[in-house]
Amino acid sequence: MRWFVLRAVAPLFACVWTVAAGPAAAQPRPLPPEVAARQYILVDLASQQVLAESGADQRAEPASLTKLMTAYLVFNAIRDRKLSLDQAMPVSARAWNERKGGASVMFIDPKMKPHVDELLHGLIVHSGNDAAVALAEGVAGSVEAFVVAMNRQAEAWGLKNTQFRNVTGLTEPGHYSSARDVAFVAAKIIAEHPTLFPIYRVKSYTFNGIKQDNRNRLLARDATVDGMKTGRTDAAGWCLVATAVRDTPAGKRRLLSVLLGAASDEARASESQKLLNWGYTAWDAVKLFEPNQALATVPVWKGAAREAKLGVAAGLVVSVPKGEGARLQSSLTRTDPLVAPLAAGQAVGTVKVVTTGGTAVASVPLVALQEVALAGWFGRTWDSLRLWIK
Repeated sequence: MRWFVLRAVAPLFACVWTVAAGPAAAQPRPLPPEVAARQYILVDLASQQVLAESGADQRAEPASLTKLMTAYLVFNAIRDRKLSLDQAMPVSARAWNERKGGASVMFIDPKMKPHVDELLHGLIVHSGNDAAVALAEGVAGSVEAFVVAMNRQAEAWGLKNTQFRNVTGLTEPGHYSSARDVAFVAAKIIAEHPTLFPIYRVKSYTFNGIKQDNRNRLLARDATVDGMKTGRTDAAGWCLVATAVRDTPAGKRRLLSVLLGAASDEARASESQKLLNWGYTAWDAVKLFEPNQALATVPVWKGAAREAKLGVAAGLVVSVPKGEGARLQSSLTRTDPLVAPLAAGQAVGTVKVVTTGGTAVASVPLVALQEVALAGWFGRTWDSLRLWIK
């Protein structure tokens, strides 16, 4: 499955996101600004579309953006009650040794037993390599076992340009990702862990009397930015994942940018800000349908109910070049005849959205919004006869 702009909108978290050409009969596709980075991608999470990208599938060193996957697996462990936020964790000599070589750390040592919540703040706000190691050992028993889990998760998601060798992002042969894959992991955190995601907006954190600021400069510059992660090594350059939520006529709209290989700390912040601002000003988000909104009520054969409501389960928002929303038209095609049993959420057709010029904008499943069980023997027999005559 693919995420498309102005062609098809795929289900959330499709494994490949691409940008399609703009409509020939409509306003030309907005050109993104010049972005001073090796690779970047900008995703509208409200419409699940890519608005701009450059080299987004090129393998590159992710530096501390690696810690997004580290955090995701720890968040999963908390969700699954394998860990708790107030659980005390041991600090191994391996975690303590991460402070060598000038790496980012939260300054834990083997005499301490920090809580999981403290380690998560150290991992996310301080980008602490020591916190990453301590959490990995706490979840999987060893860093090596945790890295296996990281790669297993990337493979399960179909991330073809990601491979992990460590939990911190330090340069190591065979450790790589891409802007698109990093965006995918970040989007998963936002969607699946809304109660833990707010840690990414914390501007500073004090542990053991040492206060450290979040290196994401946009948290202080733009009140709509609420995360996510910085990274930097000599090989990777300066990297930043940034996400913002702004109010629009279509509702709250979240954009996510990933920028790899900027020239400086300031450049990664200013270039990411430029990309986010362009996404909000050059594109409109248009809400077409609400979640579970009934778009049609149709007859059902052989069912305990005679009719079923059909719609788009998750609703539908699309991103179009600014001013193009008024050009959109929708049409429904469905299975006919519709025969029970039907499960809630079962696909029974397609909803297509096009411009007035006929350019495809979106194509998503039309689903049954309610379950329809089989009718009794008499009802099934009677409808079978009616269908035969029909």
